[in-house]
Amino acid sequence: MRSRKLVLVLLISSFYPAFAQKEGYWDKERSTTKEIIVSARDRIIIPTEDLPLGTTEVVYRITLLDENQQLASSLVSVLKSIPDPTGISQGSAGAVFLMSKISGDDKCKYALFTDQATAKSYIQSGKTDKACYAQEEPVSKDAKRLSLDKSICLQPNVNTIWFGFESKNWILKQKVVLEVVPWVDIKLSRGWSQENKKEIISQCKTSNLAQKMANSDDFCVCILDKIQKQYRYTEFDKLLAMEKIKAYKDYGSSCYNDVNLSKNIYSDLRNQASKLIKAQKYGEAIALLHTIITDKKATALDYSSIGYCYILTKQYEKAIKFLKEGEKLDETELQLKLNLAHAYLVNDDYKDAKAIYKKYQTQNVTDSLSWIEKVKLDFAVFKKANLPSGNFDRVLDLFN
Repeated sequence: MRSRKLVLVLLISSFYPAFAQKEGYWDKERSTTKEIIVSARDRIIIPTEDLPLGTTEVVYRITLLDENQQLASSLVSVLKSIPDPTGISQGSAGAVFLMSKISGDDKCKYALFTDQATAKSYIQSGKTDKACYAQEEPVSKDAKRLSLDKSICLQPNVNTIWFGFESKNWILKQKVVLEVVPWVDIKLSRGWSQENKKEIISQCKTSNLAQKMANSDDFCVCILDKIQKQYRYTEFDKLLAMEKIKAYKDYGSSCYNDVNLSKNIYSDLRNQASKLIKAQKYGEAIALLHTIITDKKATALDYSSIGYCYILTKQYEKAIKFLKEGEKLDETELQLKLNLAHAYLVNDDYKDAKAIYKKYQTQNVTDSLSWIEKVKLDFAVFKKANLPSGNFDRVLDLFN
């Protein structure tokens, strides 16, 4: 007997390598084990215990026993040797193994229902047209696996499954043993449904940080992940409003400083600032560039951009201040050097401006744009913005 059982276990185990194990557990604490006496020619219904949150699979076993018979082993003990539900249905070995080793001579028909009202009507009529599953051929034992993705008996809104039994013994009573064990997905057991997740994402997108980003999806998903790990949904939902705000703030700061995520965030900020500068919305661009600088993520080019915006908004001292700070990051960035020369020039410091203009006149600002051409382009923009232009011709004469 032992060797036969061992063979069956090995047959089931042989199927495991082809299937990734699921993250979950057989919930023996909320399993159902009921032994019921069914009178001759009678029908009864038996509800399972409330299925735990996160139930994605259910295995049940039905065994009809003679009056003094006992089960050889409980369904819970059988399932201990099967790490996840995929191992049950791989071939006939799993089904055979789940079957009771013994059963009586009696047989019954049975059906499964997802609500009590339908199950009760079955007692009166015996009709199974509204059942989610019906076994019309009388059996002395049976075992099956129901899964969330394949069975209408197991759906997110189903908390209890009702088993209806009809005795096929016309003279004597029957003893029916019903065992039901749920498989609980660890992630889903935390109560985070699609609707709940959307709620967190939607709330995140209204935050100041998220609104500064061109695409805040990754940022908000990061916050969602951290909240999910820390709280069950019911726990988070019961927090005070101020506690939720603090959670968003703390996790937002953590996500904002995440190395990989922050690269995308600051890249978005730079792209937005660049578009605003082209649209001549210099004040809005300054606000975005300030965020990058305050977070200590700025490059020399970020300082160059904010300096350029300050020049065009006629805040020359601020332009000089930020451009000189940018020089400390990269002494070779000629775009920044040129903007510093511009800032000196419009701030009526021709001497310092002249030194910079002369020093780099033979070089390129980018791989395809010369220093002199860039000066001419910038002066054209400055004139349209009504910046002080009295010294522009003097600078251009330096290049002749």
